[in-house]
Amino acid sequence: MTQENALKLFKCLSDMSRLRIIQSLTQGEMYTELLAERLGLTPPTVSFHMKKLEDAGLVVSRKEQYYTVYSLNRDVLEKTNYEVAASEPEQIDEQQKREEVYRQKVIRAFFEYGRLRAIPVQRKKKLICYELIAEHFKPGRVYEEKEVNAIISPICEDYCTIRRDMISEGIFRRDGTRYVRLK
Repeated sequence: MTQENALKLFKCLSDMSRLRIIQSLTQGEMYTELLAERLGLTPPTVSFHMKKLEDAGLVVSRKEQYYTVYSLNRDVLEKTNYEVAASEPEQIDEQQKREEVYRQKVIRAFFEYGRLRAIPVQRKKKLICYELIAEHFKPGRVYEEKEVNAIISPICEDYCTIRRDMISEGIFRRDGTRYVRLK
């Protein structure tokens, strides 16, 4: 189920008249006039709510002579709240594209010819820069402090600050003079 469908479902269920219609349909198929009579609503009001319920997928309809007969879509109703809540957002690709564009913009702004011109003040930008520097290290491999300094110093003169910040951000773990890239 997509997030858009989940939103429609929750909006439908937030109306008392629609909940009463669903409750009535649990007893069996019904047409608009019968539902209106049972619930004390006008047929146009029931038709309005039925359209919303159909759009959300909670109700299905079929024509039978002059009447439209409605029944519950049990597949949708039997979904657990967890399944609905865990639905995938449709715009993940768009968000990832925006994040990558932003990442490239930060890299262009702070790196020149592979060197870090300045350490960003903003944490988000700093993390992007540190993640780029961390690509020079293999995850899980143990590095001596001299090796870490030798790898970072061509990228930035202030290798001590970078090394310390990368530890505090959880990119590196330090044990004495040994360093391990975590992520």
